[in-house]
Amino acid sequence: MSQQQPLISHLLELRTKLLRAIGSVLFVFICLVYWANDIYHYMATPLMQALPESSSMIATDVAAPFFAPFKLTLVLSFFVAIPYVLYQVWSFVAPGLYKHEKRLVMPLLASSTLLFYLGIAFAYYIVFPVVFGFFTSVAPVGVEVATDISSYLSFILKLFFAFGLAFEIPVAVVLLCWAGVTTPEDLKEKRPYIVVGAFVIGMLLTPPDIISQTMLAVPMLILFEGGLIAARFYSKGNEDDEDENHDEQKESES
Repeated sequence: MSQQQPLISHLLELRTKLLRAIGSVLFVFICLVYWANDIYHYMATPLMQALPESSSMIATDVAAPFFAPFKLTLVLSFFVAIPYVLYQVWSFVAPGLYKHEKRLVMPLLASSTLLFYLGIAFAYYIVFPVVFGFFTSVAPVGVEVATDISSYLSFILKLFFAFGLAFEIPVAVVLLCWAGVTTPEDLKEKRPYIVVGAFVIGMLLTPPDIISQTMLAVPMLILFEGGLIAARFYSKGNEDDEDENHDEQKESES
């Protein structure tokens, strides 16, 4: 019974954290849903600016004018609530972490959130104008470019997630080196393979065009180099030395 009680208490705490995280997303959604159409118009601006003057976006599905902005606002609400969601994750796992782990997790949570936002901003302000300008310029003669709003939404959400996740590479590199899976020196030696892998990932995560693939792969490589620099301060050896010093201090105190 004594062993079941902590398990039940942990499950109840986990449920509370999940409800708070979901509640934060719903709260943001309620605050933003009134401007759902304006939000969609803002997200569609890069495409509309690239379309010819005689073209416009269309809705081929009867319910698309309602559900497309609704879905976009819901996803945006999750993006906005990510810091609070990650805080709930942190508050749940923090009691079971060592002191040096806590010092690592907090910067990683903050940096991962910032990098995710930077990835989305990079996709919207840098990639979208280039990609949409290219797509509309290569349309065959006699073909009128009129993009469906649901198809456009699926396209930009895919790119948002692709660039948001790709910008997490420095965090992944630091975690791998900190966990002892690899070292910065080993990753440097494997740099040619990582370059090829970056373009393969760009091919898999983006639409089948060389422009968006390259514009994803190049930032990934730059972020990888940044992750190598940060990983030097979070190597497994440094953490082991700190743990030994901490254990020796505890033994001396006892």
